[in-house]
Amino acid sequence: MAILPAHVDQMVRPSVSFRVLGYSGLKLTEMERGAMKTLIVDDEPIARRVLREGLELLSDVEVVGEADNGRSALQQIEKLRPELVFLDLQMPVMSGFEVVHNLAGKTIPIIVIVTAFDQHAVQAFEAGAVDYLLKPVQDARLEKAVERARNLRHKPLEIANQAAKIAAAAEPSPPAQSRKIVGRSGSDYVLLDTEEVLAFQAEHELVWIVTAKQRLLATQPLCGIEERLPGNHFQRVHRNALVNVNHIRKLSALSSQRWLITLSNALQIVVSKRQAHHLREILDW
Repeated sequence: MAILPAHVDQMVRPSVSFRVLGYSGLKLTEMERGAMKTLIVDDEPIARRVLREGLELLSDVEVVGEADNGRSALQQIEKLRPELVFLDLQMPVMSGFEVVHNLAGKTIPIIVIVTAFDQHAVQAFEAGAVDYLLKPVQDARLEKAVERARNLRHKPLEIANQAAKIAAAAEPSPPAQSRKIVGRSGSDYVLLDTEEVLAFQAEHELVWIVTAKQRLLATQPLCGIEERLPGNHFQRVHRNALVNVNHIRKLSALSSQRWLITLSNALQIVVSKRQAHHLREILDW
């Protein structure tokens, strides 16, 4: 059962049981002077960094931690007791909706949803999130979200009610095929659909995202990219290369165990002996 302050005991309680924020031993004036303890939850390092850099410009916000997945977020919320959480919706293993659902019985922070998909942001906002931010996050929108959080600060019943509404709207994570791939071009970050990517190529410490018209720097190592890619459209053909099988246009035998792949942009990649068995799946078409 939710523990509510005495002055709101007669008000309608949330349909999902949540424990409201407590500040034992602190006077309200002391809390008001303190910065809002804030947690950033996003599985993309670049997205976390953008949020952190924007929040560090605000004097009344203190970023106390980061989490790169839903399970870690739950642990950090329980350990750090943040007042404000910027929560990504699209994460592997546990979505942002599921994170909020699993907060039942724990201290509840103010939730600001962060997502690359407008329809999911609107759904979360209508369900009860104090605000939502669309990626890439703009400084002006970030400041507005923080301002809304300030107005909700020290209103535990409203915070608990909002969290209950979001939890009630919990749904399975969107299909993995809808995830965006983030590539870097100079100081810009480009969002790509998986079908736009022809291959990933590693060169020493760098990983390149190959599209029909350009190469972009990846924000993840090749092994991390392979784990996150949806479906079976991408195949490892070399320890330094992943290719989109939908963009393979020609296979040329170099020897009994070595092949040369030609992609739709005329890029050629040699298949290693160790990875040659992956070609069987391609040739089965």
